[in-house]
Amino acid sequence: MRRRLAALASLSLILTATNAQAASNDPVGDLIGSVMTGNLPGAPVFNLKATLYHAGARGVGALDSLGCKVVAMRTVAVDKNVIPRRTVLFIKETVGVKMPDGKVHDGYWYASDVGGAIKGERIDLYTGHGSASMKPVKNLSLAKISAVKVGTFKGCPPA
Repeated sequence: MRRRLAALASLSLILTATNAQAASNDPVGDLIGSVMTGNLPGAPVFNLKATLYHAGARGVGALDSLGCKVVAMRTVAVDKNVIPRRTVLFIKETVGVKMPDGKVHDGYWYASDVGGAIKGERIDLYTGHGSASMKPVKNLSLAKISAVKVGTFKGCPPA
C-alpha cells in the first residue's frame, strides 16, 4: 500500500512539473498574455522615469541626434547605453493622450534623440513647440513608466 501511495505521489509531481514546463513553452498563451498586459513575449521592458521637453527650451533644436527632424509626441530622448537609438518603443501610459493633430496617441515612440541629462533609467518625451505643448502629457504619472521595445527603424522616424 505504501509503495502505491509513493508511486501516486511521484506521478503527481511528475505531471505537475510537466504541466508547468508545457505552460512556459506555450506561444499562444504568451501572445494572449501579451495582449492583456501590453508586453510582447520576450521583448525587453524598461522601467523608467520620464521627463518632458519641447522646442523653444534651452538647448533643444529642430533636429535630433540622428540629424532627423524632431516629431511632436513621437520623438524620445534616451541614454543610448540603456536603450539604443533607432528603437521603437511602446509606452502604454501614453495611449489615448491627445496629439497635436487632434488624434489620440497609440503609444508608439521613436528613440532618435539623446540628452546630456538623460542618464540611466530615464527617458525624455518630446511634446512639440513651446511649454503649452506639454499640457496633454502633464497629467500622466511620469515617475515610473514602462517602455517596451517593439522594434527598430531605419533612417528617420515617421512624421
